[in-house]
Amino acid sequence: MSDTLGTDAAVGRQSRVTAGARGAAKLPAPPRATARRRARVRLRLEIALLSAPAILMFLAFVIFPVALAAYYGFYRWHGYGAPTDWVGLGNYRLILTDPAFQQVLKHSFMIMGLSLVIQGPLAIGLALLLNQKIRGRSAIRVLIFVPYIISEVIVGTGWSLMAQSDGAINDLLRHIGLGALQADWLSDPKLAIWTLMAIISWKYIGFAVILMLAGLQSIPQELFEAAAIDGASYWQIQRRITLPLLGPTIRIWAFLSIIGSLQLFDLVYIIWGQYVSGTAGTSTMAIYMVAQGRNAGNYGYGSAIAVVMFLISLVVALVYQRFVLRRDLRGAVAEGAVR
Repeated sequence: MSDTLGTDAAVGRQSRVTAGARGAAKLPAPPRATARRRARVRLRLEIALLSAPAILMFLAFVIFPVALAAYYGFYRWHGYGAPTDWVGLGNYRLILTDPAFQQVLKHSFMIMGLSLVIQGPLAIGLALLLNQKIRGRSAIRVLIFVPYIISEVIVGTGWSLMAQSDGAINDLLRHIGLGALQADWLSDPKLAIWTLMAIISWKYIGFAVILMLAGLQSIPQELFEAAAIDGASYWQIQRRITLPLLGPTIRIWAFLSIIGSLQLFDLVYIIWGQYVSGTAGTSTMAIYMVAQGRNAGNYGYGSAIAVVMFLISLVVALVYQRFVLRRDLRGAVAEGAVR
């Protein structure tokens, strides 16, 4: 009987070994899992190869210059030779305590606020008008957008000639019987900032209108038709449907306008120059940087000003993104996750 039990036990062990061997033969990784892994690796390599040139360009022309400017900002450096006159945070303390910088900082934020207040409503109104089926709509769109593609040098030169005391604007006022309205549009501190805002609005309103038109045309027409059937008036439709759905476009345009206003340089420099802009009340941070840095031969101080400008723009951008663009970014992330 013991022999029988031993034989049965041996047969059972061999059966388990055979079953284990069969199970092991079935364990190789499924082809689908291997294919998915290879696809993920291939996708990552493609992303790395396609994004590498852009990343290298960004590092070379954005991050590296900012880091180099921050390095030079710690020295009193005149632009040639290796910087050796270490001043630490002295340049930055001088910038923040300089009344001239505080003045141009106020001008920059004033230009930023006025650009939003003036160009925003005008762009929305023109976009609503040009979104209608009116005669000559395409020609009007082109005429509005043309100033945006004209070089700042041409715009600045043309407006500086027309706005002089003996320029075309005063001459036109005199010929139409409004000579009492003639003024020194460029040098009078009470008028110069409004002259600048008129030029900026004329130059950049076309870009805002094109963005608003793109946003309007992305709104489904069925919403307007349903609201009209329900008895909503034209202004109720614009208030309850158009403006809320146009919100993401408005917020993106406002962000671009804010950053552009903080970095404004070319129009002011061409029309007013670095000296007249200070007395006329149109000087900006970029004008201050060029005047106190390159033109004064103090490149270390100019580099420090550039870093301060970068930090101010960065803080404004991060705050705007955190409190204004947060809803749009959440929507984009949620939509991407669903897909």
